[in-house]
Amino acid sequence: MQPIGCAAVTRLPVPAPHEKARPLAKGSVYPAKDLCSQCGLCDSRWVAYVKTSCAFLEQRFEAMESGAHGRSRDLDNDDELYFGVHQRMLMARLRQPIEGAQWTGIVSRIGVRALESGLVDAVLCVGQSDSDRFTPVPRLARTPEEVLSARVNKPTLSPNLEVLEQLPGSGIKRLLAIGVGCQIQALRAVQATLPLEELYVLGLPCVDNVSRKGLQTFLESTVSSPATVVHYEFMQDFRVHFRHSDGRTETVPFFGLDTPKLKDVFAPSCLSCFDYTNAGADLVVGYMGATFGRQWVTVRNPRGQQLLDLVEPELETAPVTSSGDRRAAVQQGIEAYDKALKLPLWLARLIGLVVERLGPKGLEYGRFSIDSHFTRNALWVRRHHPEKVEAHIPAFARTIVSRYRLPEA
Repeated sequence: MQPIGCAAVTRLPVPAPHEKARPLAKGSVYPAKDLCSQCGLCDSRWVAYVKTSCAFLEQRFEAMESGAHGRSRDLDNDDELYFGVHQRMLMARLRQPIEGAQWTGIVSRIGVRALESGLVDAVLCVGQSDSDRFTPVPRLARTPEEVLSARVNKPTLSPNLEVLEQLPGSGIKRLLAIGVGCQIQALRAVQATLPLEELYVLGLPCVDNVSRKGLQTFLESTVSSPATVVHYEFMQDFRVHFRHSDGRTETVPFFGLDTPKLKDVFAPSCLSCFDYTNAGADLVVGYMGATFGRQWVTVRNPRGQQLLDLVEPELETAPVTSSGDRRAAVQQGIEAYDKALKLPLWLARLIGLVVERLGPKGLEYGRFSIDSHFTRNALWVRRHHPEKVEAHIPAFARTIVSRYRLPEA
C-alpha cells in the first residue's frame, strides 16, 4: 500500500551509497547555513534532495498538506488557520501513566503499541547520550523497551533524519516517525524516495529549541539547580515547569525570565519557523491546546486516527475547550519582548497569577502561543533575512501576524 499522498507520485530511486550524493561531513556548512535546524537530512544520502525538501530553503506548506491529508488548510476556518488540517481535536491523558514520562506518556505508548500490534517494524524516536541527558541520539527503535528508553523530550536541535541512512537493507518496510515540524517537512518532501511500504507520522508541537550550549545558558539563568533538571516545559499556567532528578518540581513564571540574556539564545531556525503545530503529521500530541494536566491531540487524517486507535481505549478523553481573550496579552508581549524587558520576580509572579486566572485557556491559549511566536518570528525574519520574507512566511502566518502591530523592522 502506498503512503498517503504518494499515490500519484512517481517513486524516485533511492540514492545509493556509491552515488555522488553522500552525507555531508559533520561540521560542514549546511545548505541552509545559519538557518539550518540540523534535522539530519544532510547527514544522510537524502542530502541529494535538500534543495526541495529543507524547510528553510523552500517553504511548501500547501503541497505538504495536500500530499499528506488530501487538501490544504482552509484559511477562512479559524481553527484550521491556527491548527492546520484536522478531522478531530480532543484532550487526553493516559489512565495509567508511564513511569518517568514527561507527562502521562501518550507518545511513548503509541510507539509501543505500534510495534506490539505489528503496525510498524520500527519507530524513529530520540534517545539520549550516555553522558548527557539533553544530548539527543536519534534511533530506529525495534522493541518496546527501546521506545520507552527514549521517553521525555530533548529541547535541543536533533538530527532525527540522519537515521534514514540506516533504512536501505535494514528490512524495515513500515515505519512510525516521531518528530517536530522542520523534520517532518523534510521527511514528507522525500517520502516518495524512501524504501518503505508504509510511513506513519506522529508529530510534536515545537518552538524555541536551542543548541546544547544555548540550553545551558537558559538553565543557568532560570532554574535553581541546572545540573539536576530532568525535563522542562512551558505550560498553560504561564509558568515553566522544571522536573528535577530528586522528583522535585520547580516553576518559574514566563514573565520572570531573563529576557535580555535569553533573547538570542534560541536557534535561528526556530526564530524563523512557522510550523509550531506540525502541519504535516498524521497525528499531533502536545499540550498547547489543552487545559492544564491534559494533552492536546489532533487527528489530521485517517492514518492519524489509526495511530490514535492504538491507545484510545487507554485514554481519559474530553472535548477541547476555549475561553478568555489572548489579543491584549499578545500585543503587550510583542513590545515587552522587543524591548527585552526583565521584571522583578515578585511582579512577574503577581502578573502570572492574574493571567493564569483571567487569561486564555484551552484552544485560546494555543492561539496565544501561536500569535506570540509568529509575530516574534515574522519580525525576526524581516530584520535578519528581509530577502526571504515574501517566500518564507506562509499565507496562514501572514494572516495571523496582520492582526497585530509590529515594531519597525
